[in-house]
Amino acid sequence: MIREYTHKTLTGFERLLLLMGAFLLLAFGALQIYRIVYARAMVHRFRTLTTSASANSATAGLPSSNGIPDFRLWAEKRIEAYQLSIAEDFSAPLGVLRIPSIDLEVPVLEGTDDSTLNRGVGHVEGTTAVGGDGNIGIAGHRDGFFRVLKDIRQGDRIDLQTESGGSHYAVDRIVIVPPEDVSVLDPRPRPTLTLVTCYPFYFVGSAPLRYIVQASQTGHDNHRNSERAGGAASAGGNRHVQ
Repeated sequence: MIREYTHKTLTGFERLLLLMGAFLLLAFGALQIYRIVYARAMVHRFRTLTTSASANSATAGLPSSNGIPDFRLWAEKRIEAYQLSIAEDFSAPLGVLRIPSIDLEVPVLEGTDDSTLNRGVGHVEGTTAVGGDGNIGIAGHRDGFFRVLKDIRQGDRIDLQTESGGSHYAVDRIVIVPPEDVSVLDPRPRPTLTLVTCYPFYFVGSAPLRYIVQASQTGHDNHRNSERAGGAASAGGNRHVQ
């Protein structure tokens, strides 16, 4: 009797284990499907986010954007953080940062809090406004968008696209500094773009240093002025024909 009861109990326990195993497999499969669907939604939202800031890229002669981040160098936790950030509401980007030599294209958002830097790169508060003529500070995560900065070289071109036009820069300084050294954000003789990220790039834990890329402006395309000039030229041409 006891043996029969024990056998029935074990059989029930085994069934319970089988049911739990089946449930876990179903949950795992559902999670994988969710991640695929979520990733597609993420790409769609990212494209929508960058559309307004990159609408004039063809006029400025900049490469077109497909709005899809390249996750190959990203840390897994940063990819997950980026995916979670899609559910949050963000204002339209201030601009789009492009560095063709390292295949970087990313929206520039306002602020440098974690959620902002999970979604894109951020304008450093207190520095020149994006599109301005001073020293524009832009920060990004070393294990996310800005990890590719490890491959940037002096002379590389950087483009910053805003609604008012495109500014073009050339890298002229790469330096590693302690976090308390904020002199890299001071004004320079020429309009400057200063990119900031943590260093070393693959350090485990909080990185102790900052990797700084500075680029001086080499040119600027003002869409609004160009449109006005084009309109004036067209009107002048019409008067001449008449």
